[in-house]
Amino acid sequence: NSHNMINNKTIIAITQGDINGIGYEVILKTLAEPRVYDDFVPVIYGSSKAAGFYRKQLDIQGLNLNIINTVEEAHAKKVNIINCTDEEIRVEPGKATEEAGKAAFAALERATADMQKGLVDALVTAPINKKNIQSAEFHFPGHTEYLEQVFGEKNSSLMLLVNDVMRVAVVTGHIPVKNIAPVITKELILEKLKTLNQSLKQDFTVIRPRIAVLGLNPHAGDEGVIGDEEETIIKPALAEAQKEGLLCFGPYAADGFFGSGHFNKFDGILAMYHDQGLIPFKTVSMDSGVNYTAGLSAVRTSPAHGTAYDLAGQNLASEESFRQALFMAYDILQNRKLDKEIHANPLKVEERRERGGRIA
Repeated sequence: NSHNMINNKTIIAITQGDINGIGYEVILKTLAEPRVYDDFVPVIYGSSKAAGFYRKQLDIQGLNLNIINTVEEAHAKKVNIINCTDEEIRVEPGKATEEAGKAAFAALERATADMQKGLVDALVTAPINKKNIQSAEFHFPGHTEYLEQVFGEKNSSLMLLVNDVMRVAVVTGHIPVKNIAPVITKELILEKLKTLNQSLKQDFTVIRPRIAVLGLNPHAGDEGVIGDEEETIIKPALAEAQKEGLLCFGPYAADGFFGSGHFNKFDGILAMYHDQGLIPFKTVSMDSGVNYTAGLSAVRTSPAHGTAYDLAGQNLASEESFRQALFMAYDILQNRKLDKEIHANPLKVEERRERGGRIA
């Protein structure tokens, strides 16, 4: 991938998300500190007009945006921005507008196209409004599902939330609660477990990941008294995963698992559905959590918060989550490179083994 390194630097695409949310505020506050992008080149896919509006309104000093037409023109020492929509865009902080939805999609489409061409190395997405972005081209519950389709890896991805204390993945993501139980199968749990295990190894350099699996029902079913999915689906999936060498444990009752601090003993946690995993996660770290789409060939992260219309344009949003998302995208790229190098030469490893060398 050397052709897309400017002076050998990594390029990270940042999509503007909803221009009437807190996206530009967290992007600009993060990039106003030049040391943030010492190791990579930031390219915002969005609107220089919208960016200029927020820079002025929030009085962000000393941040000059380098307007470019294509990612190839990016400057290694500057914050670059590509206009993905026409210049006459209306910015209305706190309002959900059709225009903002179109602009959010235009930026996402352009960034993912550049990523497919190998022109950018990772993607960090600012929050979208999942309703106003819907159109003939975008008919997905969220970024994750769109990216699965673009990169042709249907159902292979995994929503993984990461903060200082836990990494929580979900078996089912953006689906209605009434559909959760019918969708959860032994095969699906096994697939998500393997994806989580692989991601912990290659993206987070955990050598032997220990994974906790939560039950679906209260008290993890109380041995079949409150629902039987634990007995008929989750336990068989765990048994099979263990047979394949995964270190996975459970199913644990979700309330006690988080309440007792038991989560500290694991490298990853697999929750059965969105709120089961996200409520404890966001309670612990609303301001610094990162949403990572594991299991794709592409690296994509985003802050764990939404558009926050109620805070938009008032200089009240914390950029911590976005900053962490940016750093994590870079770190995962480095970890993957390292992982590739380790596995690129298995013969050397074999030779060392035969000579009686110890392989960690």
